[in-house]
Amino acid sequence: ETLTPAGKNKREGMRKRLTPLLIVVVGIIIFILLRVTRDQPEPLGTQERAWRVATEAIAPDAFQPRLTLYGQLESPRRFTVVAPLAGRIAALPASDGSHIKAGELVVALDEADITPRIEQARAELADARAQLDSEKLAHQADQQALRMEQRLEANARKTLERMQQLVAREMVPAVEVDNAQDALDRAALTVANRQRSLSTYASRLAAQQARVERASAALDSIQRDAERSRFVAPFDGVVGAVQVAVGDQVNANAPLLDFYPLEGLELRALVPQIHSQDFINALSQGQTLDGHSLDSTPEIKLTLARIAGKADARGIEAIFTVTNPRPELRLGTLLAISVARPAHDNSVALPYSALYGNNTLYTVEDSRLKAIAVERVGETLDEQGNRRVLVRSSALESGMPIVTTHLPNAMTGLKVDTGEAAAEPAQ
Repeated sequence: ETLTPAGKNKREGMRKRLTPLLIVVVGIIIFILLRVTRDQPEPLGTQERAWRVATEAIAPDAFQPRLTLYGQLESPRRFTVVAPLAGRIAALPASDGSHIKAGELVVALDEADITPRIEQARAELADARAQLDSEKLAHQADQQALRMEQRLEANARKTLERMQQLVAREMVPAVEVDNAQDALDRAALTVANRQRSLSTYASRLAAQQARVERASAALDSIQRDAERSRFVAPFDGVVGAVQVAVGDQVNANAPLLDFYPLEGLELRALVPQIHSQDFINALSQGQTLDGHSLDSTPEIKLTLARIAGKADARGIEAIFTVTNPRPELRLGTLLAISVARPAHDNSVALPYSALYGNNTLYTVEDSRLKAIAVERVGETLDEQGNRRVLVRSSALESGMPIVTTHLPNAMTGLKVDTGEAAAEPAQ
């Protein structure tokens, strides 16, 4: 059938309208077929995670724990050299940190400042002795004068008696009696003054003797200070904190420098209150507790000498004597030391990673953690020199596996894997 041009146009328009619809229908059918024919995934079940940990079998034994303490070196024999007199520094062969042998000069004042003071003290002593001798001679003169003045007094009394008799006979005027009485009074006054002078002689003599002794003591003092103005080392030691230089003018008692021996150095370290009684008991029982430094090479060896006489809430200070002093040691040096403590039976040495807080370990039972409360008794060193914590508890048994991997989420019941390839500690 022959279509007219209008029919052809109509058919083509219908075809254009049906084509998009057919594409949509076909796409929907394909989507439905794919959804119906897809593979169904198996439902996922919840699986508990097992944390990889390392364990260490324990063997309780009698370990001697060690305690790490921190202290500062000091010397009970350290002293400060001071200027005994005011003067100028004439010599200073030593410097800060110098090692000085016994008998060597350390510091000296100028002798020109010292010699005049010695001469002045000697002159004052000589003057005091001369005054003492003069007082003794004056006393002898007073004794002689007293005897003569007493004779004059006796003569004046006889003269008065004669004048009284002559006046009674009217041989001389009455005024002569008055003159004789005045003469007697003057003679008596002279005798009284001389006697008073003699009676105070003992006190004047004592005062002069005291003046002599004072002048002698002053001379001894200035001579002693003159000797000290040249300070010579009394023992082998180290110079510290030099505060002057040659030419400085210093006052009396001004500090010049510090001096101390290497022998007898001590370390004062604070022992926590929880461990202080162990140290006190060890000393009272005559035990020797040794220690060594942790951060110096070669190591410094120490021995507990005594316990300080005063404690506070933090603990008490233990005083250790350095048994192998070295020239490079200096006062004020801070040291970390490891000190042996009395042995504890049935204790266990473990890595610090095994300890949670201060009193908890974990063992493994049926692939799950179990907490064990323990008492921390100190630390020790293994054969490789590594620090290990010492704990003890009646719940710890030989062969028990203890977790040494530190887990941040550790708790009783947590599932763990103790396989050979233990993972690193969880982050």
